[in-house]
Amino acid sequence: MAIIVTGAAGFIGFHTTQALLARGEKVIGIDNLNDYYDVRLKEARLAQLSGNPGFAFAKLSVEDQAAIPELGERQGADVTGIIHLAAQAGVRYSLENPCAYVDANVMGQVVMLEMARRLPRLRNFVYASSSSVYGANTKLPFSVEDRVDRPVSIYAATKRACELMAHSYSHLYAMPTTGLRFFTVYGPWGRPDMAAYLFAEAIMAGTPIRVFNHGKMRRDFTFVDDIVAGILGALDNPARAAAGEPPFRVYNLGNSRTEELGDYIATLERALGREAVKEYLPMQAGDVPATSADIAASRADLGFDPKTPISEGIPRFARWYLGYRDGAGASRA
Repeated sequence: MAIIVTGAAGFIGFHTTQALLARGEKVIGIDNLNDYYDVRLKEARLAQLSGNPGFAFAKLSVEDQAAIPELGERQGADVTGIIHLAAQAGVRYSLENPCAYVDANVMGQVVMLEMARRLPRLRNFVYASSSSVYGANTKLPFSVEDRVDRPVSIYAATKRACELMAHSYSHLYAMPTTGLRFFTVYGPWGRPDMAAYLFAEAIMAGTPIRVFNHGKMRRDFTFVDDIVAGILGALDNPARAAAGEPPFRVYNLGNSRTEELGDYIATLERALGREAVKEYLPMQAGDVPATSADIAASRADLGFDPKTPISEGIPRFARWYLGYRDGAGASRA
């Protein structure tokens, strides 16, 4: 039996694949290794996985309407679960290249769902959504019962579209699907376009970090190990049909403790042993001033229990970052 993980060379996909392999699962990793950010980081993650006999890798794009079904036909008899994490990431880049998001996120979701519904042993289809779907919502914490029809970025709109597509497939084919709305994930092997990495690069170079909304930002920063525990909890607890509803669920995965952006930066400064130069700027288009996750449902249904405060998670990120920056990460790979 095997689990397909898309985006296996990505930040969350890499950690998820490691966790699955550690518990004895066989994993088929899919990733197209695109150049949205430095491919060497993706290759270094992939090198960490490639020595495990339980891991097989396919360099594919999830929106490929020929290659993905072919993989399903070839491997499908062994696949019991799919964790679909591949996507075009980044709120800001979606303002520059919206078509990339429609291709990778919306078409990729449909192609993966089409493959999934034909797999004879599939128990669950878990996929990445985002806290961005809450858009202009001002009620905190964000609840899965809240309206999510007012996205403020193209990225958010594509993630909401993915949820709607999953609902349709669950309804039409009685296929269990679980969407996970991630809240500001950070940690070792993180993406270079994420806040922790961007801030660390600037701090070490002595260049200004851009602090939007003049620093009046709060985020539900969530350490990657906690996110991975939630993903595995979702995989192990497929949605069930009930009261005329299809086997479709959506959950928040967040730390459930919001932090001031200034505290996040100060914790990173201490971890790196250097002070940041800060450039305060207005709110950026597509961004929101605060996020906060209501995780009551994910606690109850998935056993989700985030444990890592930024006082622990940021130093762990910083240790990895300094090692990777100085070449230790490359040598380990």
